[in-house]
Amino acid sequence: PGGHAPEPGTLFANRALADFWDRLVDEAKGAGVDREAQIEAARTAFYEGFVAEAIDDFLRDAEVLDASGQRHKGVLTGQDMADWRATYERPISVDHAGWTVWKCGGWTQGPVLLQALQMLRGDDLAGMDPVGPEFVHLVTEALKLAFADREAYLGEPNAMDLPLETLLSTAYGAARRSQIGETASLEFRPGAIPGYEAWAEAFRARVAEPAPADSGIGIGEPTMAHLTEKPGDTCHIDVIDQWGNSVSATPSGGWLKSSPVVPGLGVPLNSRAQMFWLDEGLPTSLAPGRRPRTTLTPSMAQGPDGTQLAFGTPGGDQQDQWQLIFLLRLIHHGMNLQEAIDGPLFHTGHLQASFYPRGARPGHLMIEPNFPEATLAELASKGHRLEVAAPWSIGRLTAARKRPDGILQAAATPRLMQAYAAGR
Repeated sequence: PGGHAPEPGTLFANRALADFWDRLVDEAKGAGVDREAQIEAARTAFYEGFVAEAIDDFLRDAEVLDASGQRHKGVLTGQDMADWRATYERPISVDHAGWTVWKCGGWTQGPVLLQALQMLRGDDLAGMDPVGPEFVHLVTEALKLAFADREAYLGEPNAMDLPLETLLSTAYGAARRSQIGETASLEFRPGAIPGYEAWAEAFRARVAEPAPADSGIGIGEPTMAHLTEKPGDTCHIDVIDQWGNSVSATPSGGWLKSSPVVPGLGVPLNSRAQMFWLDEGLPTSLAPGRRPRTTLTPSMAQGPDGTQLAFGTPGGDQQDQWQLIFLLRLIHHGMNLQEAIDGPLFHTGHLQASFYPRGARPGHLMIEPNFPEATLAELASKGHRLEVAAPWSIGRLTAARKRPDGILQAAATPRLMQAYAAGR
C-alpha cells in the first residue's frame, strides 16, 4: 500500500483481487439462474471480457524482471485469450497388478508414472523390502529411463504426433526394463522409437550442454522451496464428495518473484511458458496455441475390488516420483494410505530439470535419513550419488479413496506441516 510493505500488526487487503472476484460473480449472475449458463458467462468474462482486457492493456507496455535478471516484455495478448478454451480430454491409463491407473496426457509428465509401472510389471515388488536397497535402486533406475523419454517424446499432442501408444506398451516397458542394471546409470538414455530419432538426438545434445548459472531470480519450482532460499509453493487437492465423485487437481503456475501482478486484477500471470524450448520441430517447441509441457500431474486409480483412489502432490519434477513410491507401497506392500505416505521417500535429479536453469545431475539420488543405514550404504556402493535430506523433508503427498463398502478415507503428509486430511 502506497509503495511500502505493510507495517507489522497492520491489516493488508488485496482490494483489487476482491473487486475482481465480485465482478466475475456479478457477470455470471447476469446470465440468469441456470448454473451452466453462469459458468459459461464467467468464462467469457475471463477470456473475452474485462479480465482479458486488463491483461492486454498491461502487457502492451509492461517490462518485467525475469529469470535472466533483466526486464523483458511479455508476449500474451487479449486475442490469445479469446482464441483459447479449455477442453475435455480422455485420460491415459495402464493396468498394473489388477489396478487401473489414470493420468493426464502427453502435455504433462503423467506418462512418466505409467511408463515406470509398465517397466516394473514383471518384478516381484511385493517380495522386496520397501525400505531396502533393491526396491530403491529398481524404482530409481526405472524413473531415470522414463524421464529421458519425457524429455525426448512428450509435449503438446494437438501439435505433434506423440508416440504415447509405444511408450505405454508392455513390449516397450519390457525393453526398457532390460536396460536396468545392478549399478546406477550415469547416462541419459531415451528409448529408441522408429521415426522419432531426431527428437531423441535433440534431447541428448541439449542435456550435454552445461546449464546457465543460477541467477536466483524467480527460478525453480516453488514447491521445492524448502530446499532453497526461494519462497513459494504449488498446491494439490484430492476430494471425494458424498455421492462418490472424485477430483484430483494440482493447480499452479505463477509465483510472485517471476510473475507480474496485473493492475486492477490483483493476481499474477502464469509463468509456465518457461517449460518451452526455442528449438524448432520438437513436441516442446514454443509455438502459437500450444500448451507448455507441465510438471503438474494429478492421479486417479481403481483397485481390483472397485476401490476408487485420488492422489497426488506438488513438487515439480518430483511429483510422479513420490506418487510412484506411494502407489507401489499401497499395491504391493499392503500399506494403508497414511503408512504409504509416511514411509521414507526418495527422488532422483538424474533428469533435465523442467525449470530454469534446466540443469541435470547424473546419478543423483536424494533420500530421507530414516532409511536404514545398510540401505544407504548399499545404494552408495551401487554408484548412486546420495544426497541425504533433512528428516521428514521430502514429499507432499495426499490421497483420498472410496472403498466398495462406501467408507471414505483420506491421508496427508505430516512433512513441513503443510497438508491436511479432513472428512465431514
